[in-house]
Amino acid sequence: MTTRTITPPPLARVEGEGRLLIKVVDGRATEVRLKIFEPPRFFEALLRGRAYTEPPDITARICGICPVAYQMSALAAIEQICGLDVDGPAAALRRLIYCGEWIESHALHVFLLHLPDFLGYDSAIHLAQDDPALVENALALKKAGNTLMTVIGGRSIHPVNARVGGWYRAPRRRELTDLAPRLERARDIARDAARFVAGLDFPDDEISQPFVALHQPGEYPVERGRIVSTDGLDIAAADYDRHFTEEQVPWSNALHSTLATGGSYLVGPLARFALNARWLAPAARETAADIGLRPPERNPYRAIVVRCVEMVHAADEALRIIGDYTEPDVPALESRPRAGTGYGVTEAPRGLLYHRYTTDQDGTVLDAKIVPPTSQNQRSIEDDLRGVVERGLDLPEAELVRRCERVVRNYDPCISCATHFLTLHIECD
Repeated sequence: MTTRTITPPPLARVEGEGRLLIKVVDGRATEVRLKIFEPPRFFEALLRGRAYTEPPDITARICGICPVAYQMSALAAIEQICGLDVDGPAAALRRLIYCGEWIESHALHVFLLHLPDFLGYDSAIHLAQDDPALVENALALKKAGNTLMTVIGGRSIHPVNARVGGWYRAPRRRELTDLAPRLERARDIARDAARFVAGLDFPDDEISQPFVALHQPGEYPVERGRIVSTDGLDIAAADYDRHFTEEQVPWSNALHSTLATGGSYLVGPLARFALNARWLAPAARETAADIGLRPPERNPYRAIVVRCVEMVHAADEALRIIGDYTEPDVPALESRPRAGTGYGVTEAPRGLLYHRYTTDQDGTVLDAKIVPPTSQNQRSIEDDLRGVVERGLDLPEAELVRRCERVVRNYDPCISCATHFLTLHIECD
């Protein structure tokens, strides 16, 4: 029996710490495991016993990259329990701050985490030495998103202005219109980025898993909608637990989410684009048409192209919302505690984010469930890696390692916000 072990150096271009273990027997990858070994963070347990008003602020601390996603899903669930329907300018502000998060998160991934793979660089720092203008544009994009989040949310990391029923303070119209030039530049940068990445050399690959995303006719899904799939699923958020299930696997501290029938599925930009491309903002539709991007796009490496188009969308959508914005008469609806169960689903930059809360008559949280996008994509990542490994067993070790790392980064997994993510072991019997 011959055993081969490959251990590449730690990398810092995916959020979090993990390890990839692949065992190959007779030319077949018999085990493919994305081992997430960061300690559990117990947010669901921390929410039990808290007041119904607290989950939006507590869950925002789950992630420093997409705190708005956690806030908005929590608010949707809690407000369903309270019988609140936030509409008008307050609802528009929620979509607007979410646009800021899509811009800053996608910019971080596209330019600083993912693009170096395609251009042959070890990091964005090395890329900046040869192409400083490209990285400067990336930082301008990220700053545009962060600034939008700050103006609405009070700060860009873990915003503090959102509350059950609306906002603690609604921004003045002038505060938002002052952002228009920055967002117009962001839209132009994102459009140029889409054209640039569309011309990259992409490996020939295709994923077959069903796509799952929100769907709201008339608008590209962000903060609301029904859950649909390319296999015909069409359900309300309240039915999520009947169609999707989580399980603990022994090699990971993160739960694996699968279809109730047992199969893997994919959430995120490819899924949103496949199911909702017709509802992209005008500038994003034009950009997609110009670069020949058509739904469904099933090459996981080309997710970087879709993310660029979504940045164009987010900037264009933000400009539309700002142009239509009027200051609300009151920033928030009054809320009262009620017993019940509420469900909230929104589209984080990385995909579908599900929250479920149960409260008693005093508004105390009795139970909480949170399913992030990365948990839903883990099985698909492992499925994709299995094929890449089996097709590349004859490659030199360094090249096979590089391909495995690229596969993981295609999905932009948010393991957490740590430094290293991947150690690869391949055992051949």
